Amino acid sequence: MTGDTQLRRFVDEVVIPAEPELDAGGGLALRDLAKQAGLWARPLPVELGGGGQPLAGYLAEAEDEGRSDHGPDVVGSSSLLNARMLAAHAHPELRDAVLTDLVAGRAHVSYAMTEPGVAGSDPSGLRTTAERGADGWWTVTGRKWFTSGAARADLVLVVARTGDGFSVVAVPAGGFRVDRELDVLGAGGQHEISFDAVRVPPTHLVGEQGNGMRLAGERLALGRTLRALRWVGQAQRCLDLLADRAVARALGDGVLADRQLVQRLAFESELEVRAARLLAREAAALVAAGERAPVEVSLAKVAAARALNTAADAAVQVHGAEGLMAATGLPRLLRVARAARILDGADELHVATTGRRLLTRRRAAPDR
Repeated sequence: MTGDTQLRRFVDEVVIPAEPELDAGGGLALRDLAKQAGLWARPLPVELGGGGQPLAGYLAEAEDEGRSDHGPDVVGSSSLLNARMLAAHAHPELRDAVLTDLVAGRAHVSYAMTEPGVAGSDPSGLRTTAERGADGWWTVTGRKWFTSGAARADLVLVVARTGDGFSVVAVPAGGFRVDRELDVLGAGGQHEISFDAVRVPPTHLVGEQGNGMRLAGERLALGRTLRALRWVGQAQRCLDLLADRAVARALGDGVLADRQLVQRLAFESELEVRAARLLAREAAALVAAGERAPVEVSLAKVAAARALNTAADAAVQVHGAEGLMAATGLPRLLRVARAARILDGADELHVATTGRRLLTRRRAAPDR
């Protein structure tokens, strides 16, 4: 798997310099630049206005796209998970109403699963409900939080309890209330939302009733793999910043790069980033082939989060006090790095479940 020079150059030269503006919710004109460059929505279906790129090809570029946390949104691929779910499972009326605008960037869809007071590692505890009335309409009641982009969402895909199981119900704007924006280490973009007995039509059930956890599982492997690849991209960006600083910063009669402790920081960071890249690409190859690959995906997720933490911290250290300034981009990268150990399942969850799977496999085949 290889990257894309044009995409990387676009992210480095257009997206990264605009990160402060993008953090503040601006930079929409950058999407037009991505479209003009032929970079818009490449992994989305051609019939919907996307590039029709095969999943394997897109995953090969995700590291370059992910060098900035804003990269996927600017180039129109951040809608991939929601678009795939709607294309595969939504009622034809809902698909026709939403998908083309979603791929074009004119509509926004959020995904709401996590709830206040409920452990993210135990979705069986979700309390939001969707009750079906005699007329077939659904009544959704409950609260969700850490719902990305909910403030601008035209539609929210809600995982709700329906009888003994869970289902995904699409709630349009106006049917949910944005209660507050959640700060993630000082950054916004995540929201707590609530549903006060909002009614939605039968066509807004996504997939079959009771299949909500299966649909969530379908998007989980791809979502975690994408996150891992993008985190590797940001870790590599930290390595680049570290190296540039080390060879340019004068110190005494030499430069920082001459110092053994700086060399060690570079070595340890490089070691973790390369290892994470290999694990992420292994997971990506399996996911692109249609595999869930829970062990490989978890290994990639944890390795990428650790690599980003190591590389970001080392880059800040080599920059000294200047590394604490937003102008370097490092505080933003460090914030993403710390959140990475919790997002998409805390590292502890992946360590425990993957360790158990590995040992269970060994117990089942002791002679192998």
